[in-house]
Amino acid sequence: MGAYANRGKDANSELDRVFDLFPRLLERKTQPGGTLSGGEQQMLAIGRALMAKPKVLLLDEPSMGLAPMLVAQIFSIITEINQQGTTILLVEQNASQALKRAHRAYVLEVGRVVKTADANDLLDDDAVKAAYLGGDVSS
Repeated sequence: MGAYANRGKDANSELDRVFDLFPRLLERKTQPGGTLSGGEQQMLAIGRALMAKPKVLLLDEPSMGLAPMLVAQIFSIITEINQQGTTILLVEQNASQALKRAHRAYVLEVGRVVKTADANDLLDDDAVKAAYLGGDVSS
């Protein structure tokens, strides 16, 4: 479905790219998407989006509900996708993981931007640590 707009062009190479990023999907390629685990469904959704060769990939809470091991894998793949040249716009409650991979970050409170900076600066910001990263700024 994701390659509909790219029919006949290079859909096969994009499918190979998706299977390289998500080898689990290659193992499950004959299985209906609705029967995949939560993590596999997340991989499928990202893979389907990548088939369209987007310049910008919007991801809303890709780690929600996933086991910690899968969260690490998803974030690693998001980083790889970005390194391959796709811009990522990530909305994520796991602020620490997101900031470690982001270039620029925006802190939202009740739908309003309350702080913006380079991601590394926000990782080191005492107020951000205390409010969002569970950091103890008194030590």
